[in-house]
Amino acid sequence: MIKGSKKTFGFKIPEEVSNVTSTLEKAGFEAYIIGGCTRDLLLNRNPKDWDITTNAKPEEIIKLFPKTFYENTYGTVGVVNESTENETLKIIEVTPYRLEGVYSDFRRPDSVSFSDNLENDLKRRDFTINAIALRQIKNDEYEIIDLFDGQSDIKNKIIKTVGKPNDRFNEDALRMLRALRLHAELEFSIELDTQKAIKDNICLLENIAKERIRDEFIRIIMSDRPMETVQTAQKLGILRYIIPELEKTIGVEQNQAHSYDVWEHLLRSLQHSADKKWPLEIRLAALLHDISKPETRRWAEDKKEWTFYGHDVVSSRVTKIILSRLSFPKKTIEKVTKLVRWHMFFSDTEQITLSAVRRMIVNVSRENIWDLMNLRICDRIGTGRPKEDPYRLRKYKSMIEEALTDPISVGMLKIDGKTTMDVTHVTPGPKVGYILNALLEEILENSSLNTIEYLEKRAKELMKLPDIELKKLGKKGKDKKDEAETEKVEEIRKKYWVK
Repeated sequence: MIKGSKKTFGFKIPEEVSNVTSTLEKAGFEAYIIGGCTRDLLLNRNPKDWDITTNAKPEEIIKLFPKTFYENTYGTVGVVNESTENETLKIIEVTPYRLEGVYSDFRRPDSVSFSDNLENDLKRRDFTINAIALRQIKNDEYEIIDLFDGQSDIKNKIIKTVGKPNDRFNEDALRMLRALRLHAELEFSIELDTQKAIKDNICLLENIAKERIRDEFIRIIMSDRPMETVQTAQKLGILRYIIPELEKTIGVEQNQAHSYDVWEHLLRSLQHSADKKWPLEIRLAALLHDISKPETRRWAEDKKEWTFYGHDVVSSRVTKIILSRLSFPKKTIEKVTKLVRWHMFFSDTEQITLSAVRRMIVNVSRENIWDLMNLRICDRIGTGRPKEDPYRLRKYKSMIEEALTDPISVGMLKIDGKTTMDVTHVTPGPKVGYILNALLEEILENSSLNTIEYLEKRAKELMKLPDIELKKLGKKGKDKKDEAETEKVEEIRKKYWVK
């Protein structure tokens, strides 16, 4: 057994994890917490997944635990915790110390053999910060095995490979994207030799499945600093293996409404979506909404500026191609494409009509309309304008809410015209409308009256009134409806501080 240093830390390993390591140790085996979870503990972060490495072989691990699964060729056994309050700790992965053969596909070893030596296992790890083994001795005292000075790299916020970076990336080319993702999530710098090796071996990403690239890319743009990381991806040559179309936007000048070229505009739009903690679909749309401005750019001599007519339509088509190529789910592709297609909805609020707003809601659907508004905010901030919520945008929000609000009408009643005619025996004509409007006035005053029993009874009573009196009540109900509609609209506009 390798002897490490004993240290005291403020964190505590969850009982579910400690039970697994202690069970292995009581059976005479070594057991260490390893990889990203150890790194996160040393960073005072809460690990999402827990990995344990041991000198026990898969069949020996399986014998020690009541419920396990073993469905791979790499030795990893999933230990299932059935009685845990922490839902995220249902499965703990336990893997024997490993030695790996050559990586002919630049992704996974052709062969795996098990070792009795922890050092052999640590040597095959990707980055020094992920090659630290930790064993709980008692309470807050732990033994640390750190053969590659990963703790120092954690302290200095450095991402560096274990051993020669060329060797590590030739083994598994996805590690280059993983370095970029760790750069985004941990806010660490990538060490210069590691950067150089990424540039030298970048073509190996051609061997990696698009689904794997997509998964790393999602984690990058869902981080807190996607703008900087996408810039780093471009600098290292990685971006052309994710979204090569983005590189065409670099240096593409825009008109006076924009402070930045298309490239920086898209990155700043993306960053604002991250700052607001908005979901994946908005972040993707923010990054891609102007992706086709380079193809649609034309010089307007009369205006002395660049135009980009139709870029929203073309960008939506290209967005669909990009997301399909990366194997995003169909539902995600449809939503992001729709947001990109309609992101240019914004126009003069003094001229736009409520019917036009309703048509826009139909185009993107009720469930997507507010995401479209949030994309518009990202687009605005990405131009360099400091104000997120100007009057025009607030006015549009007000109009959307007004359009989404169900109108006040006789349709709110629990009975309709046919039922009214059935219970009153009146023939079709103005009387039916007078009765319904009179009933509407009553339920606007007291919503508890909106029951089938009351309305049918009241309709029979109204039917007995003289025509002129019934007509007055009907008109009074209609006026009450119009008044209530006006109050509702005024309330919405007051909410957004608009007229």
